[in-house]
Amino acid sequence: MNLKEIHNVYFIGIGGIGMSALARYFKFIEKNVAGYDRTKTPLTKELEAMGIDVHYEDDVKAIEDLYKSARNTLVVYTPAVPQSHSEYQYFLANGFQLKKRSEVLGIITKDTFCFAVAGTHGKTTTSSILAHLLNETNTSFTAFLGGISEDFNSNFLFKGLDYSVVEADEFDRSFLRLFPNVACVTSMDADHLDIYGSNEELTKSFNLFVGKLKPGGKLFVRNGLPLKGTTYGIEDNSDYCIRNIKIEHGTYIFDLGTPETTLKGVKFNKPGRHNLLNGLVAFAMAIEAGSPPYRLAQALETFKGVQRRFSYKIKEDDFVFIDDYAHHPTEINAVYDAISEMHPNKKVLVVFQPHLYSRTRDFAEEFAKSLSKFDSILLLDIYPAREKPLPGITSSWLMDKIENPNKKVIEKLNIVQEIKSQNPDVLVTMGAGDIGLEVSRIKKEIEYAN
Repeated sequence: MNLKEIHNVYFIGIGGIGMSALARYFKFIEKNVAGYDRTKTPLTKELEAMGIDVHYEDDVKAIEDLYKSARNTLVVYTPAVPQSHSEYQYFLANGFQLKKRSEVLGIITKDTFCFAVAGTHGKTTTSSILAHLLNETNTSFTAFLGGISEDFNSNFLFKGLDYSVVEADEFDRSFLRLFPNVACVTSMDADHLDIYGSNEELTKSFNLFVGKLKPGGKLFVRNGLPLKGTTYGIEDNSDYCIRNIKIEHGTYIFDLGTPETTLKGVKFNKPGRHNLLNGLVAFAMAIEAGSPPYRLAQALETFKGVQRRFSYKIKEDDFVFIDDYAHHPTEINAVYDAISEMHPNKKVLVVFQPHLYSRTRDFAEEFAKSLSKFDSILLLDIYPAREKPLPGITSSWLMDKIENPNKKVIEKLNIVQEIKSQNPDVLVTMGAGDIGLEVSRIKKEIEYAN
């Protein structure tokens, strides 16, 4: 496909975080951009403010007058949209070019020097840190991010065309559409078993992804993963290694060892050892763009973060409110460890919204174990996303497995009331569903009450 011949780009599911980044890109290069999404959100409102037409009804009448001819038009869809979707069926029946988001990302980045960040956890934070580091060292690059960077207040950044930064998403085997020059794998925990069926198949897919590296490409691998590449880790024998960690006023201070040198007194402000690892591999990848290591080390300190990735919403001496996207037991453990390290001996309440019936079923025991660590647990109903309910798989079913008496399933409407009755020192909201839309309300009402 020659994107120069495309004049119109239509998105089915335009409000998704990855889809909206692509929509911004096509708008930026002056294509006619429009799309459908099921729900109006802050993201879709931002797209509309850019002059992108977004509608919220699955209605063929809304598109057939505008898109009569398949010529010069590209239709991008997300795998989350069912094939029964009437707009999808209209474009299919009328000979339009339909491509998944991952295919389009592969086409855009194929002729650039592509940095691809893969792994079941840490992709968005790592790619956002990498974009920040490249930006701070005046590198020419374009970044497509899976979250809203707090440094750029966007999930898309255009600073030139020499390099591209993308998330290599394992869901639906999307990352096999990419052709990276430099890639990393942050983690390979079992996930998306509704797609893969088994952890073995998931591992196989990661090996196939590694095989997509361009000739002469370079792979960075978190130490301990079953892949061959340049390793990175904490207090071990990795090629890139963080040592001698101290914490001062909520900031990590450490030595950063590379194959050539050791940089002393490096600072990083995002809590959690998992985030230290994300910062380390982003640093290692940025060196491949020719950026000076000492300058990259300075830039690590100024990284602000990503929305919904251990985001402090309130940070007072007597009360802390953190919001996080965690939706897998490993991610919940990482959030718990980060809170324990940065806010020791505090009473912690978690409000968790499980994401997907299949994931809740597949990892029920692990979820129960992870959530039990918190002092109190409030569970919202399972967010279905692309799935239909599974018999017997509910938040009440999951709650029964949690070995902590301070637990309760609640309605979304009652979140603030329940939080106030618990009076925690630290509140953390977690989940990949629409719990993120509740955060501003929770913050506002808690601040008002105080």
